[in-house]
Amino acid sequence: MTADTDAGGTRERIVDAAARLLRDEGARAVTTRAVAQAASVQAPTIYRLFGDKDGLVEAVAEHVMATYVSSKQRAAMDAADADPVTDLREGWRLHVEFGLANPDLYALLTSRGRAQPSAATRAGIEVLRARVRRLAAAGLLRVDEDRALGLIHAAGTGTVLALLETPPADRDLGLVEAAYDAVAAAILVGQPARPESNPLTSAVVTAAAVLPELPGLSEAERTLMAEWLTRSLAHLRDPARAGRGT
Repeated sequence: MTADTDAGGTRERIVDAAARLLRDEGARAVTTRAVAQAASVQAPTIYRLFGDKDGLVEAVAEHVMATYVSSKQRAAMDAADADPVTDLREGWRLHVEFGLANPDLYALLTSRGRAQPSAATRAGIEVLRARVRRLAAAGLLRVDEDRALGLIHAAGTGTVLALLETPPADRDLGLVEAAYDAVAAAILVGQPARPESNPLTSAVVTAAAVLPELPGLSEAERTLMAEWLTRSLAHLRDPARAGRGT
């Protein structure tokens, strides 16, 4: 066994031990001493492999979240031919379930003190982006893809954090479906529209989503059309700002 292989095995054992402590006893239980004891290593080994406790916690977060994201990606692949609206709702439910089942980890992943989202969090957003793209390609969005992605991500995170702030016995789990319905009404065609919604937006969003597959266009023509569609979406979203060219 090489030194690198041995170090990799030790690292994995430490991460697994810290993940168990986090899951069973909460974030406060994840101390260097407790993790070292659970993993049957010396504390200096943790510092050598992870730098400090924050580095260890980050590795644990990446490990648990990556496993979750992997399952989401497999589910997205399995649902490639499924109704995209049903797929979005199931993805929403899965996200909330994960957050409620892993409160300490979810708090670490969404901490405002983080310089940037973790790699696993970014991967999860890409899974969501793929779901939104399927909605757009099917002509089901009444807003552009970036706006839909932002609304779903913000509302999903907010829903989980709001529920986690409430004692489990007092949680209104109906909030999960109510929040989804509110987001769906804001972004999906066929849902009750807000008065200010413009039906042209859905057509432009759909055109932008299928632009890469449109036949008979050169790359220059696709680029130019994408610019036109982007400009049109900006005007539909905020006519006053678009008119100022900002």
